Amino acid sequence: MKKNTDYSPEHVKYLKERKRRRVLISAMRWGVLVVVIALWELLARVGAIDSFITSSPSRIWDTFLTLCKDGSLFTHAGVTLYETVVSFLLATALGTVIAIALWWCDTLRNVLEPHLVVLNALPKIALGPIIIIWVGAGTGAIIVMALMISLIITVLSTLNGFMEVDKGKLTLLDTMNATKLQKLVYLVLPSNVPTIISALKINVGLCWVGTIMGEYLVSRAGLGYLIIYGGQVFRLDLVMTSTVVLCVLAALMYACVALLEKLAYKKFGNN
Repeated sequence: MKKNTDYSPEHVKYLKERKRRRVLISAMRWGVLVVVIALWELLARVGAIDSFITSSPSRIWDTFLTLCKDGSLFTHAGVTLYETVVSFLLATALGTVIAIALWWCDTLRNVLEPHLVVLNALPKIALGPIIIIWVGAGTGAIIVMALMISLIITVLSTLNGFMEVDKGKLTLLDTMNATKLQKLVYLVLPSNVPTIISALKINVGLCWVGTIMGEYLVSRAGLGYLIIYGGQVFRLDLVMTSTVVLCVLAALMYACVALLEKLAYKKFGNN
C-alpha cells in the first residue's frame, strides 16, 4: 500500500476529506441514537409518555441486569442465536448448491423456477401448523421455519447472479474448450462473490425474522418466547429488553457478514 507521501497533494487532500466525512457520519449516527435514547428517558420521567406502555431506557437497563443476574437472558439469547445461526448456514449452503444445480441444468431451471417464485410469494407463517406436525414442536420446527423464509430468496438471488455472468467471457471459455465445471469454478463463482455476499446480508435479517416467527408459534425458550410471555403478562419492560437484545445480536451477526465481505473483496476484488 502506498504512503500518503507517494500521492499528489490533491489526492492527499481528497483522502483526508474522505476520512473526515466517514468520522462525521459515524459521529452523527451515534449522536442520533444518543439523542433518541435521552429524549425517550426524559419524556418518560416527566410523564409525557406512559412508561408502563412504552417502557424507558432506565427500566430496560434494570430489566437487562435482572435477567443477567439470574442467567435467564443468556439461556434465551443462546437458544435464539443457535436457531438463527443454524438456519442461516443451512439456507446459505443449500441455497447456493440449488442455485448451482439450476444454473448447471437448463431444463431443471425452466421447470422449477416458476414454482420457486410461487413458493416465495406464499406466506410461510401459514405453513406453521404443518411444520409443527411434520417436524414436531421444538427447535427443529423453528429452524425449518427460518429456513423456508430465507432459502428461496437465496436460491433466486444467487441464480440471477449466475445467469448474468458476462456472455463474452463464457464464449471465450467455450473457445478454449472449458468444461462446465471449469466455467463454474474459474468464472461464475468468483464473479458472483458480490451476489453471494448480498444474499448473506439478506439472510441475516430473514433468518432472524423466521426464528422469531417460529418462536412465536412454538417455543419454550428464546427471545421470541420472552417477547410473547412479556406481552401476555403485561411486562412490557421484558418485551422491550428482549427486542433490544435481539437488535444487538442481529447487528453483531450483520457485522460478521460485513467483515466476511471485506475479506472476500480482498481475495476476489480483481475478478
